[in-house]
Amino acid sequence: MPKKDYKTIQLDAKYIPKKSEEYMCPEQKAYFYNMLMIQRAELVAAMEDVANVINVGQKLNSAGAMDEADTSNFQQEADRQLRMHERDANLLRKIDHALAQLENGNFGFSVISGDEIGIKRMMARPLATMTLEEQEEIEKRE
Repeated sequence: MPKKDYKTIQLDAKYIPKKSEEYMCPEQKAYFYNMLMIQRAELVAAMEDVANVINVGQKLNSAGAMDEADTSNFQQEADRQLRMHERDANLLRKIDHALAQLENGNFGFSVISGDEIGIKRMMARPLATMTLEEQEEIEKRE
């Protein structure tokens, strides 16, 4: 019997991974893949919006369409947007890493021990790379 491709599985809209299922079965992988792809698309769109807003503001400023107060307000907003853009870029890298982990079969398993992270934790934090216990141990040391 051929192995199911998690990228092409059509899940019921009400599907939620269950602890009773085989851990990271194709349906669970499909669930996380779909979730991550939606988050990725939203982030990319938001990052494009930020770039467009900044470009428009720079053009208006260059054209002399803004007074000193407008320029100051624009600069503050642009700085805030750039900080958000940097945060989003970091999150995008984590999502891409999670997608790569799905592809190579390591998604949902600890990068430290190789143990199952657990479906409950993955549902709460799909970008988790360690078990809760390992994460807590690292945080205690810091």
